[in-house]
Amino acid sequence: MMSNESGINAPGIQSGRREPTAYAREFADCAPPLSPVQAVTEAERCHYCFDAPCTRACPADIDVPSFIQRIAQGNDRGAAELILSANVLGGTCSRVCPTETLCEQVCVRNAQDGRPLNIALLQRHATDHYFAAPGKPLFVRAPASGKRVAVVGAGPAGLTVAHQLSLAGHDIDLFDAHSKAGGLNEYGLASYKITDDFAAREVAWLLSTGGITVHYGRTLGEDLNLSQLRETYDAVFLGLGLSGVNQLESDSPEPDGVREAVDFIAELRQCSDLSQMPIGRNVVVIGGGMTAVDAAVQAKKLGAREVTLVYRRGEAEMKASEKEQQWARECGVTLRLWAAPRHFEQQDHQLTGVVFDVMRQGANGLEASGERFTLAADMVLKAIGQTFDPAPVEQAIQLKQGRIATDDAGRTSLSGVWAGGDCCFGGLDLTVDAVRMGKLAARSMALHLTITEADAANATSFKERIHG
Repeated sequence: MMSNESGINAPGIQSGRREPTAYAREFADCAPPLSPVQAVTEAERCHYCFDAPCTRACPADIDVPSFIQRIAQGNDRGAAELILSANVLGGTCSRVCPTETLCEQVCVRNAQDGRPLNIALLQRHATDHYFAAPGKPLFVRAPASGKRVAVVGAGPAGLTVAHQLSLAGHDIDLFDAHSKAGGLNEYGLASYKITDDFAAREVAWLLSTGGITVHYGRTLGEDLNLSQLRETYDAVFLGLGLSGVNQLESDSPEPDGVREAVDFIAELRQCSDLSQMPIGRNVVVIGGGMTAVDAAVQAKKLGAREVTLVYRRGEAEMKASEKEQQWARECGVTLRLWAAPRHFEQQDHQLTGVVFDVMRQGANGLEASGERFTLAADMVLKAIGQTFDPAPVEQAIQLKQGRIATDDAGRTSLSGVWAGGDCCFGGLDLTVDAVRMGKLAARSMALHLTITEADAANATSFKERIHG
């Protein structure tokens, strides 16, 4: 029987299901980088379009044709400078951004011959070349402004804000509940997407510009108080992410062997020896998004005999892209559609299987057809969506549909407080979208921080004159 720190206690869940040498192969980079010759050859396919659709499709506003042209000219450092100036997390985004539904989908070459430029690998080529030998810093911090900013959450949005405002000369205190910075990039992505500890190396480079002090193990609502932050700092940014999970609708209690996919992925990402990572023989993953695919594929790579991803709707409704779905199949994952869990089968509180309702689209929406089937399982990974925990802010900040409401500049309803990323209404659970929101907030905060007391007094006086 296997017992582990995740709280699972089930006979079928064991570590070491593969030969020790197999783990490095299974968890190797899923998209190996281009060679220098391959990069130039691919870059030369670009039409370098004016008003390029790929740039317009990029949430981070990277000038795609310009950086690709620099690669074609052999100027990889110049290409990296363009990328990182627009997206300070451009290295990670080149590995995990769903380019197949963004820039590559609208690539002119895709419309012409069905083969878009591999923009993701070209971006990775440029950024990897830079990080391998950074040389002279790309960014130089401005003289100290004397202003202090609190950034709560060291995920993509918070890191973007911290970096941009530190470059402007402001002093940043960056708080995070974890022991490492990076948020989703460090804890929420499949290990075969982010290899060689790249996310941590990217964060270390970002912090090297200076002006950012990181405080780990600090949580808003526990050892951080929003009112005190507003009193202490000239501006506050909240990049809180999603710490809650949706609850599974089931008519039976959860036995041992059932856990959250996000916890499984985070544990795996921090595991120094994958041969010690427990996995079941028969694993069922419930969900249809990127997290579900990442969990299912990694379960298979850890040595599970059968891995089945079950989603309640059809393939077209899955949040995971077609590319991700195909990747799951190639890795040996079975996809079962139009099925929703009814209850867990168990013996002595040990999971033995999951009973599913066969679903269909009825006149009033999704409904059970009356047919059922059972999948044998000793491990279930739930990936049915994450939620925002509003407890630390709900009394002070306006929410919209359970998340923080912001305007187009990232301002919240509370003066002096901005927010961005997944914790906000409209956040897309993508690194590149969190960067976009962080950039918008940073611009607004920078303007706020440059307004002098005299400016504020003049503005107040002007308003009084207008309104009598």
